[in-house]
Amino acid sequence: MRTLLFLLTAMAVIGSGFWAYHENYATQAEQDRAQNLRNDIGAARERLAILRAEWAYLNRPDRLRDLAELNFDRLGLLPLRPDQFGRVDQVAFPMPEQIDISQPIDVTSAGADE
Repeated sequence: MRTLLFLLTAMAVIGSGFWAYHENYATQAEQDRAQNLRNDIGAARERLAILRAEWAYLNRPDRLRDLAELNFDRLGLLPLRPDQFGRVDQVAFPMPEQIDISQPIDVTSAGADE
C-alpha cells in the first residue's frame, strides 16, 4: 500500500511538473505575441503620423489656391467670399410632423387580463 502511495505521489509530482513546464512555454509564447502586437501598433501609429503630416502639407491653403488657379478652366473653382454665405434665418428648415390627436387611444388596463 505504501508503494502505491509513493508511486501515486511521484506521478502527481511528475504530472504537475509537466503541466508547469507546458504553462511556462505557453505564457512565454503569448508574451512574445503581445510584444509583436505592440510593435505593430507602434509602427502603425508612426505611419499614421506620417500620413497626417503629408495630408496637412498637401492641404495647405496656398497650395490649394495654386491648384485651383491652374485648373480653373476645367474646374471653374472660385475663392470663397463672405457674400456667398447665408444667414440662419434664411435656411428653410422642414416643418415638424403634425400628430393627429383626434383619435384617442385607450391606455387603461381594463382588458389586459382577458
